[in-house]
Formats: sequence, C-alpha cells, structure tokens
Amino acid sequence: MQAAQGNSGAMAAEVDFIIVGAGSAGAALANRLTESGKHKVLLLEAGAASHPYSRMPASFGLLISDPAANWCYKSTPEPATANREIAVPRGKLLGGSSSINGLVYVRGQPLDYDTWAQRGNRGWSFDDVLPIFKRMENYEHGADDMRAQGGPLHVCESYDQSPLYESIFRAGEAIGIRRNPDYNGAEQEGFVRTQTTIKNGFRQSTAVAYLEPARKRPNLQVVTGALATRLILEGKRCVGVAYRIANSEEVEVRAGREVIVSCGGVAAPQLLELSGIGRPDVLKPLGIEVKHELSAVGENLRDHINARMVWRLKQRGVSYNERMAGLIPRGWQFLRYLTTRRGFMAMPSAPILGFLKTRQELETPDIQVHVMPYVIRDAKRRLLHDWPGMTMTCYQLRPESLGTIHVRSSDAREHPEIRFNFLSDALDRQTMTDGLRLIRKVAEAAPMDPLRGEEVEPGSGATSDEDLLNHVRNTANTAFHPVGTCRMGPGEDCVVDSRLRVHGIAGLRVADASIMPTMVSGNTNAAAIMIGEKASDMIREDHPN
Repeated sequence: MQAAQGNSGAMAAEVDFIIVGAGSAGAALANRLTESGKHKVLLLEAGAASHPYSRMPASFGLLISDPAANWCYKSTPEPATANREIAVPRGKLLGGSSSINGLVYVRGQPLDYDTWAQRGNRGWSFDDVLPIFKRMENYEHGADDMRAQGGPLHVCESYDQSPLYESIFRAGEAIGIRRNPDYNGAEQEGFVRTQTTIKNGFRQSTAVAYLEPARKRPNLQVVTGALATRLILEGKRCVGVAYRIANSEEVEVRAGREVIVSCGGVAAPQLLELSGIGRPDVLKPLGIEVKHELSAVGENLRDHINARMVWRLKQRGVSYNERMAGLIPRGWQFLRYLTTRRGFMAMPSAPILGFLKTRQELETPDIQVHVMPYVIRDAKRRLLHDWPGMTMTCYQLRPESLGTIHVRSSDAREHPEIRFNFLSDALDRQTMTDGLRLIRKVAEAAPMDPLRGEEVEPGSGATSDEDLLNHVRNTANTAFHPVGTCRMGPGEDCVVDSRLRVHGIAGLRVADASIMPTMVSGNTNAAAIMIGEKASDMIREDHPN
C-alpha cells in the first residue's frame, strides 16, 4: 500500500483494519498493528497532518482556540456553572489532543485501574496495565520496577527553574505534605515536579512518537482531512467506514477484519450515533435510523472541573508575567527557546503539581493541584497580566457528577451537544471547596511569606463554602479530560466489553478515553495512549494470522 495524505486516490478498496481517529490512542494503535507487517491498516484523521506551532511546548496556549488545530467544541450553558458556555478544546490533527495539550504525563493511581477490574473488566487491573505503561515510555530519569526506558514516548521532568518552585515544596512540607520524587512510581501523593512529554525542547505527541516511525511502513495508509460520516453496518456487523474530505462526495472503505473507533470522548459517541447505534429517543427525532439500540452511548460523561486561585507576587523575576511583558522580553524568551530549548516556550502547562488529600482519613489523594508561574489576563488569547503573579488550580481527581454527549443533527459536521452536569454531586461540591481551602493553606504557609502578595482570586474575603462554590461556578473550566461516553463494562449500562468490542455489533471496537469506566486520577493522555497500546494487544490476539 502506498501511504496517502489528504487524498483517497491510492486507496485500496479493502484493508484489514480501519482506525478512525489518529489521536493519543489511535496513533499508538496504528503503530502497533502494523509492526509485524502482517496487517494492512487504514488510519483516518479528520484534521490536518500538523500545525507549525505544535512541536513547541507552549503551543498548548497558542492552539487552545485555533480552529486550524482544534475542534473548538463548547458545552451547553447550565445553571450549575453560571449558564456559561465552557470551551472544550480537542485536537484536530495527527496526534489528536496529544498535539495541543499541556504535556503533563500522569498515569493515575493503581486504585483507578483496580476499580475498573472490580467493575467486571478483567485484564485492566493496575498489575495488568503496568507492563503496558512501561512499554510505552522512555523515562529520562531511569528505570526500576515501576518505570522503564526504551519505549517510543519520551518522558522527563520539567526543566523550568524558579525560586517559586522551591518555596512551594517547602510550604507543602510546612503543613505536612511531602515532596515526591516520582508520582508515577510507587505512590502518587505529594508535591512534585511535573513529568512531561517533551524531548530536547520539543513536544512528543503520538504523531511524533508513534506515527512518524510507522508511516514508513508500506502496510499503513494515513488519510488526513477525512471526516468520518458513519460506520457501514450490514445487519449487526460493522464492515467499513464512510467519510468525506472537505466538500467532496462520500467515500466508502471496507475493513476485512475490524473497524476501531478512536475519536475520543467527544467524537466517538457522535460517530456511533450518526451510524444508528445508540438511544432511540436521541436518534429518532433527528431522522437517524436506529440500527442497534445501545442506551449507554453518549452517557456517563465525566470530566475534571478546574478551579483557579491567583496571587500577586512581591518579588520580581519570579514569575513569567514580567518576563513576557513587552516585545523585547518576549523576543528574548523566543530567542532563548531557539538557542537553548529552555524558558517559557519550552514549559508544560504547569511545572509543579500536587496530589493531595482534602481529608487525612482518605487512602489516596483526591485532588490535583497545578502551580503555574504566571497569571493569564485573557483566557481566550492566553495573554498574561503585566504584574508578577502565580496561579494555582485544583480539580477533584475522581468526580462523581455525570454528563452526556449526544448528536444534535444527522450532519457529521455539526458539533454534538455537551452537557457536563458539573457539581451535581454533593461530594464533588465539597471536594472542590475543600481543595481551594487547602491551596490557600499552602500559599499562606510561612515559606511563602517572602514571595506571596495579596490573593486576587477569589480574594481573601471568600471564606465560606458558598463563597468558594460561587467562585467555582462562575470561573472554573474543564481540564480538557472528557471520558466515559462509551463506557467499558459487562452490563447494559456500558457500550463496550472488556476487550473493547461494542456490545451487539461484530467487527467494531472503541479504543480511546471514551471507554474509561471511571476517571483516572489525573491528566488522561497517558491512560489514553495505554488504551491504544492495550487494544493492539487484544486485536492481535484475536487475529493472529
């Protein structure tokens, strides 16, 4: 097969496997399925091949609202979040969201995966997935029982330096929170240096780590700009995919073995519903023929609602606000990046993290804190204030509130309706207010005295649960981690089984973050890549020849 990009002229009429979506999971899956040379694989990606800014780590801010690289979804306004439309960025290019994200690498806690297994998903316990995480990574800081080197995905600690970071570590220790040398190791708890998917100052998306080497193989065909419009079903079997490039006519391609949907937490349920797989009460009013009733499609959405607190800093030169204020300082940072691959342009979204317990009786951390040496003035354009400051954000690691994602139209070009239903669960509300109080306690600890100025958001006067919850409702955004909309499990309230096969439809799997039964404790990109890797194992087991 000749590799194709953005066209269908050289496409074979039938391949063994079609993967829809070249994101975090789909790119890893395409690499592994083509390793042996036995299988012909077609990888369809609706977005572009790349973006000129994507390889630079700071592109997470530049591309957060850029439609050239981002689907730019928005949630439906809801009273619990002050009737705001909340931006839902999702990557729209090879590598998917791994090509535009904040580059934070978090596996999650062993409890997360053991919970999946306990819910009837055999083969997904932490002991089962740890070898896959190790296979994925090339951990710059050494190998041991929990970490590995030699994998395709480079992982290292953030190299950024600031007196603020040491002050945060010492403030944590002052209130009983330890420094943790490896939160992806034996224990997650503590303040930590962020582990990040950056190598030599460049982003390591799955497009770089997995697809670049795989695209040299003659048995992998990649087509970009290909928007999947529906899955082709013959009875209760999926036999192919229909897609369009721009405004061209619909193209149909067939899979001799399987179709794997790897579109992510937003687009995966949308594609199933466009194909007539889902809830009749959603599909019939839109004129979509119900070909297979599956009530869990688009249900069970979880995401992290991310709330911020902001402080002015008394010392200059500690934050990036003044180091990025004006053309000359910005030019210096850009020159520094070009010559050393360091500085603001080479930094992940948060160089310091905290995995903390809001209640000491808890067995494991229940919130994640991000420490950022800057304050954003214009969230849409990612512009910084001109006064020195720091931002600390937190989200509940395992939220209980459930939302939905469903199609609004039979047209694949129209974005689905996203309803987060944030803060509907009482535990979520209490954890978020307790989390903000804990952040404030860290910021007010004695080691922060030389640096800490006034609290700007929500302000020191916001002390009650109601005050803090109103701040969350009015200002918090998603952390960009939608999962669960094609939930894995054995029951009728799930979409796929433990081998990621869609219940009731042969020849069809889903392999991306949408299959997560519950939220992992942290950023979801590492777990999504692991899902793509594990899916490749199961598919190769089922199709050995």
